[in-house]
Amino acid sequence: MRRKLAAGNWKMNGLRAARAELDTLEQRHGDAGVDILICPPATLISACEDTPFDIGGQDCHAAVSGAHTGDISAEMLADAGASYVLTGHSERRTDHGETDAMVAAKSQAAYDAGLIAVICIGETLDERENGKTLDVIDAQLAGSIPDSADEENTVIAYEPVWAIGTGKVPTLDQIGEVHAHIRKCLTERFSDGDGMRILYGGSVKGSNAPDIFGVPEVDGALVGGASLKAADFSPIITALENS
Repeated sequence: MRRKLAAGNWKMNGLRAARAELDTLEQRHGDAGVDILICPPATLISACEDTPFDIGGQDCHAAVSGAHTGDISAEMLADAGASYVLTGHSERRTDHGETDAMVAAKSQAAYDAGLIAVICIGETLDERENGKTLDVIDAQLAGSIPDSADEENTVIAYEPVWAIGTGKVPTLDQIGEVHAHIRKCLTERFSDGDGMRILYGGSVKGSNAPDIFGVPEVDGALVGGASLKAADFSPIITALENS
């Protein structure tokens, strides 16, 4: 059985006072029946590690060290207390021009540092409207996942770019189609592909989470804005526990 995962990506949000949200979340879900991952800004990783939740970075450099001003290596994230790291988020791909090859290199660096990589994939609105969704997913899966990936070090997050932070959500049939396709690709390439968790991300909230978690092959969610406040993230976690 794949253990379900509720992951929160705080993005570039949160000062030290935001740490209190995790105390509230712990009161409600300290003994949750699902895995809970919080990816705060790198400045808060150490402050957040003394919680019952897994803590992750939002990005890492492919190199272990070097002259890369402003970047953070996977080893540094692990040293700060992280156990996961996001790689290939659409905002990194778009804002920083990250290619599939770069995402694969970062994911491999995560493995080498003992981190679990949450590898993000997803199509743009133009690609969706032109019927290219599954082609895009095929290319990103092939190019972004290292050959050394397995069910212990890799989570896949399907985030349609057009649904992130927009309030737009694909239909349940659309989510199901893509997740089923991802599972097919994983099982064809990896011997333990059926054990890799696949998350859905893109405007997930408490009101739509129960329906989304009822879709086959959805093992949890990667949540953006709704993970910043315990009051918003808690109903999503509860929905996952009940799914």
